[in-house]
Amino acid sequence: MLFDSKIYVAGHRGMVGSAIVQNLEEKGYVNIITRTSEELDLTNQLAVKTFFEVEKPEYVFLAAAKVGGIVANDTYSADFIYENILIQTHVIHESYKNKVKKLLFLGSSCIYPKVAPQPLKEEYLLTGKLEETNESYAIAKIAGIKMCEAYRKQYGCSFIAAMPTNLYGFNDNYNLQNSHVIPALLRKFHEAKSSESPEVVVWGTGTPFREFLHASDMADACVYLMQSYDDGGFVNVGSGCEISIGDLANMVKEIVDFQGEIIFDTSKPDGTARKLMDMTKLHALGWKHSISLREGIQKVYLQKFL
Repeated sequence: MLFDSKIYVAGHRGMVGSAIVQNLEEKGYVNIITRTSEELDLTNQLAVKTFFEVEKPEYVFLAAAKVGGIVANDTYSADFIYENILIQTHVIHESYKNKVKKLLFLGSSCIYPKVAPQPLKEEYLLTGKLEETNESYAIAKIAGIKMCEAYRKQYGCSFIAAMPTNLYGFNDNYNLQNSHVIPALLRKFHEAKSSESPEVVVWGTGTPFREFLHASDMADACVYLMQSYDDGGFVNVGSGCEISIGDLANMVKEIVDFQGEIIFDTSKPDGTARKLMDMTKLHALGWKHSISLREGIQKVYLQKFL
């Protein structure tokens, strides 16, 4: 990418998309195209076709998606598979039709089987059954990966895909009905502290392990891959570090300075027991994360709540 290359960031108001825009601007890229969902409905094939024919972007970061936590994925499974397949199908196909030089598709670590060797290597894709609670979302993301691979194989398109681990950061979703674990915990502990509640209830047993990456690091990895990676196959993007949900809850409790107790509601689902990404491929390409989990959560808490 040249500094004046025409770059379209789909999903620029989301957590990852906004971080990508910020990263590009900080690096000196000056020709970034964005559209809100009100200006461009990516589920509308004609609207996407018209946008690409008029704007002719040279590079595309496909960060637009319908996302949510365990409850949202399980409750609105039809919406998740339908909308995500439409979004990625329209953007990928029109990128091919309009000769986009390079496209990066963002997937999710939930593409991996529910039971798989740890850490998760890229080659474990499609080797077992998926986690039931987010199966629809995972299948949509797998379709996006395979679509990029198919367009590369059949048409020679420079379409690549990155699979992020669990992300958090600025511009996150703090709605307790459909947020992910870190923003949900931050809101719960902050509200409990503000109301002087004696306890905070955390879903599940606290025993599952999760890996987290700050969205700013994710954005930096995406720009790095866009600049330097053009081989077939998708790339895991994560920290390579994991923490139990119980330890995470205690870390958030300390950061928020909540003085009450943590109660684990074992009647609620845990999800996958462990999900750690193998970072061998990306590390070999020369990229590693720079923001530690505690540092990142502290920054997010200060920005959002204080």
